[in-house]
Amino acid sequence: MKVMTDAKKKKRWPQIRRRLYRNRYLYLLIAVPIVYFIIFKYLPMYGVVIAFENFKIRRGIFGSEWVGFSHFKEYLFDPAFWKLVRNTLLLSFWQILIAFPLPVIFALLVNELPNRRFAGLVQNVSFLPHFISVVVVVSMLTMFCSRDGIINDLIAFLGGTRTSFLIESKYFRFLYVASEVWQNTGWSAIIYIAALSNVNMELYEAAKIDGAGRFRQILNISLPCILPTIVTMLILNTGQMMNVSFDKVLLMQNAATYEVSDIISTYVYRRGLEGAQYSYAAAIDLFSSVINLTMLCITNAVSKKLGQDGLW
Repeated sequence: MKVMTDAKKKKRWPQIRRRLYRNRYLYLLIAVPIVYFIIFKYLPMYGVVIAFENFKIRRGIFGSEWVGFSHFKEYLFDPAFWKLVRNTLLLSFWQILIAFPLPVIFALLVNELPNRRFAGLVQNVSFLPHFISVVVVVSMLTMFCSRDGIINDLIAFLGGTRTSFLIESKYFRFLYVASEVWQNTGWSAIIYIAALSNVNMELYEAAKIDGAGRFRQILNISLPCILPTIVTMLILNTGQMMNVSFDKVLLMQNAATYEVSDIISTYVYRRGLEGAQYSYAAAIDLFSSVINLTMLCITNAVSKKLGQDGLW
């Protein structure tokens, strides 16, 4: 038996080598993201240890004093804790509530366009804002929303009063979510458009024969067919609730809007990089990651309980 097993192994290796050589370009293609994740995602994980230490640069990670969960306790009793969590969750909530459904609706509308060339043109134009730098987007917001910007010019033309939108805290969340919608709706819709392209056209033909209009076809065919994709994307978005776009918030915020714009990531930036409190900042970031993981697991479990597909 052992001789036969060794013989089979000897026969398998040439086959494996032939497959590797035949698909060498595909393996080379997938090697790039694998190397990226290993270098930039997995190898730096050992640095999480500093969240449990009083990290000193001269002593290094393994030479610094171990303090356990003291940084986490300090963060939980920090006077700014609830404000940071509230601001972060509110921005995430409004982003999911408004910015998440719009790509689905946009994909359904694009799918209903009878002219495929025009549909392709609309799709291409819609995801171009995604490639605009966040710095440029915030600069555009600053120009459009300033007191002498085009929005205030329009308000004044209609008889209204000019308003400084960027220095009034009540407009901050609206401007943030609106800019996210404009920049990412077309890009996020790509995955739903791809899912709609795989729907069997015979289902639509059968629905037409039964007398269903376009709206009924969307409700009874298009939406159910892409529902697994929608659920998967919703689970992934829920798992990022504590990670709001740091760069955009940092560029948009000012002293007048700190009360609503100060979120966990900007607080980590101030305490970690500007204040050189690396251990404390690492503890805050690790705490947020644990919350994200918890939310991801809860959403995945609820999805499976409701009969939908989960991530695992």
